[in-house]
Amino acid sequence: MAIAGAISQLAGLLGDRLVTSGAVLDQHGQNETYYPLTPPDAVGFPETTEEISAILKICNAETCPVVPYGAASSLEGQHLCTSGGISLDMGRMSNILKINAEDLNVVVQPGITRIRLNEELRATGLFFPIDPGADASIGGMAATRASGTTAVRYGTMRENILALEAVMADGTIIRTGSHARKSSTGYDLTHLLIGSEGTLGIITEVTLRLQGIPEAIKAATCRFASVEDAVNCVILTIQSGLPMARIELLDEMMVRGFNKYSGAGLPEEPHLFLEFHGTQAGVEEQSATFEEIAADYGAKGWETADTTEARNALWAMRHKSHYASAALGAGGHIWPTDVCVPISRLAEAVLQAQRDAVRLGLTSTIVGHVGDGNFHAGLSVDPNDPDEMARAEEFTSALAETALRLGGTVSGEHGVGLGKQKFMTAEHGPALAYMRAIKAGFDPSNILNPGKMLPAAN
Repeated sequence: MAIAGAISQLAGLLGDRLVTSGAVLDQHGQNETYYPLTPPDAVGFPETTEEISAILKICNAETCPVVPYGAASSLEGQHLCTSGGISLDMGRMSNILKINAEDLNVVVQPGITRIRLNEELRATGLFFPIDPGADASIGGMAATRASGTTAVRYGTMRENILALEAVMADGTIIRTGSHARKSSTGYDLTHLLIGSEGTLGIITEVTLRLQGIPEAIKAATCRFASVEDAVNCVILTIQSGLPMARIELLDEMMVRGFNKYSGAGLPEEPHLFLEFHGTQAGVEEQSATFEEIAADYGAKGWETADTTEARNALWAMRHKSHYASAALGAGGHIWPTDVCVPISRLAEAVLQAQRDAVRLGLTSTIVGHVGDGNFHAGLSVDPNDPDEMARAEEFTSALAETALRLGGTVSGEHGVGLGKQKFMTAEHGPALAYMRAIKAGFDPSNILNPGKMLPAAN
C-alpha cells in the first residue's frame, strides 16, 4: 500500500521522530469544533526544511497524503487527515531566525506561536500585531490567511507577510518575495501560498512585517440597547476615519456566555469592546471622539481599561468566546462559522443571523471584528443529535447566502477547510476551475492536504 510504503521509508529517515502510537495519532486527529476524531496513519516531527523536502519526495513517489499541523486551533478542520497519511507536526521548527529591527521585519520558522514571538520581540520595542485569539502558530496563521481583533488597523496575514520559504509537493524548495517592501517581478506566489491551507505547499519559513509598540494604549467597553444601535455606531466610526485598533461586537447571548464561563458580571446587552493605539494625546482624542459617536446611538456604561493588567484581562475574556459559547449549550460542542460583508451591510447581516437562529431554535452567540465587517456565530450543538445538527447546517447555509447576497464572502477568517467547501461554487463561479488548475499544477498527485478547500468537480 502507498501509505504503508511511505511510512516504512519515513521511519528510516526520521527514526523515533515518526510516531504511530495511538495517543499521538488521536491527539493529531482532534479539533476545536464538532468534527469527529480523525487520526492520521503516522505523525512526523521534522526539524529542518531539508527533512521536509525529503519527506515530500517519498510521499509524492508513494502518493501518500501529507497534512501540515501547527497549533490545531483552526475551526474548519484544516489540519485533519481525512484521507489518512502523514500529519506533519511543525512544532520542532519554532525558532526566530533573524530580527531585522531597522527594516521592521523578522524571519521565523512556522512552528513558533504568536504569543512566544511577541514575548521575544518585546525588548526590541517592536511587535507582531495579528491576533486571532488562539495562540496559533505563525505557519498555520499564514496557511489560513488569519486575521483577528487588530485587523481593522493592522490588516490580516496577507498584508503582514513579506516573503516565504516553502516545500512543494515534489520536494522542491522555493522562496517567494523578499525583504523589500514591494516588488513588480513575476507572479505573486507569496500571496498564492498565503491562505492555501497546506494544499499547494508546506510553509517552512516566514518573513513578517513588524510594528512599533504604541506609546499609549487604551481599552474601553460600552453597551447598547440593541445590536442594531451597536453596529450602526461601528459603521459611523469606520466611515468617520477614526483609527481604531480594535472594535469588537458582542451580542447579548455572547455576553451571557461570558457571564457564565468567566463570571464577567456584565449587563446582558450588546457590548462593544474597543482599543485605541497611538500617542497619549492621540489616544485620548480618539477615545473622546468615539464616545461622542457612541452617545448618538444611546451608548451607556462607558468603562476604560488603562492598565496593562486590565487590558489583558479584557482581551483574555474576549479570546475565550469559543469556550464561553460552549458554556451556553448542553452538548459542549460549538459549530463555529463566520462571514464578512461590506461595512455598510453589516447591521443587516447580523440581524438576519439573529433571526435565523431564533427561527431554527438554536442557541447562538455573535461576536466579531466588526470594524472590517467580519463576525462569527457560535452555535451550541450536540453532534449526537441529528436534528440539531441539521438545523445548524441550515443556519450556516442561510448565513452564507446572506453574506453573498450582500456582496460579501462566506469566510473572512476561518477559511474553507472542510466546512465551507460547499459554498465555493456559489462564491467563485467559473474562477473555481482556475483554482483547480492551480492545484493540479502545484500538486498533480494530490498529496497535499487532499479533500480540503476545493469541492470535487462535478
